[in-house]
Amino acid sequence: MTAKISYADVEVGTELPAQTFPVTRATLVQYAGASGDFNPIHWNERFAKEVGLPDVIAHGMFTMAEAVRVVTDWVGDPGAVVEYGVRFTRPVVVPDDDKGAVIEVSGKVAAKLDGNTVRVDLTATSAGQKVLGASRAVVRLA
Repeated sequence: MTAKISYADVEVGTELPAQTFPVTRATLVQYAGASGDFNPIHWNERFAKEVGLPDVIAHGMFTMAEAVRVVTDWVGDPGAVVEYGVRFTRPVVVPDDDKGAVIEVSGKVAAKLDGNTVRVDLTATSAGQKVLGASRAVVRLA
């Protein structure tokens, strides 16, 4: 695969299509099985509350992965992401109901860099709270 977005066609301020990602308790169980992270804060409400959390929370790496999907879907090639990092600011609290939680992610090109790369800054929120800070990806464009 190669990036479908041309470096020449992108300007600083270009907005990526925003996306929302639902998260349920079932999602967390599936992620735990795939990742091997069975920490009870991600599936056991009683335990999560005993350690001071408001409820079960999504895995940080799951939240991080969902957020970068805005970039990979935009560019059309996950391999085009050459660097990605975030700071975890708040947990995504996932209630035990039919709705769960939603992670809302938007992004914009913050800088054009050398070598046909751009820096994309992401904003990720859940329940009106910013859940990732300093969320940035460097992406190689066509």
